[in-house]
Amino acid sequence: MSAVLKQTPRLEPMREADLAEVAAVESAIYTHPWTRGNFADSLRARYQCFTLRSGGALMGYFVLMVAAGEAHLLNLSVAAVHQRKGHGTALLGEVMRLARELGARTLFLEVRPSNLGAQALYRRFGFRRVGVRRGYYPANAGREDALVLSIVL
Repeated sequence: MSAVLKQTPRLEPMREADLAEVAAVESAIYTHPWTRGNFADSLRARYQCFTLRSGGALMGYFVLMVAAGEAHLLNLSVAAVHQRKGHGTALLGEVMRLARELGARTLFLEVRPSNLGAQALYRRFGFRRVGVRRGYYPANAGREDALVLSIVL
């Protein structure tokens, strides 16, 4: 009888060497993805950029900006094959822990009104809608608004 060892996902700082793979996941799950350059710019700006990996496989990632007592979640994504398995919950929990550790008192984010799965995740954590950014996101038919959500940390 052989035992299958399940590897525990590990959070690791995103590196330049990760960017092609991160951009490939991003392109696979979004109609209007961030580019490799967007991620490279985030690394250069020293934002908090992390990947979630298991056995070398990229499961997800996030980009967090923290300044002046506030945090802004710029991107949190889970690869399609790993969605609906709790990895988004784990990543968001880590985002909130890290933001608190870095002195943020409030965490903000934008989400598409059409992204119902993400909205449900944020509601489970206690995020509240605080505004709308009109025409914020590119969309197939023009632009899509962004819902601005926040939570007190």
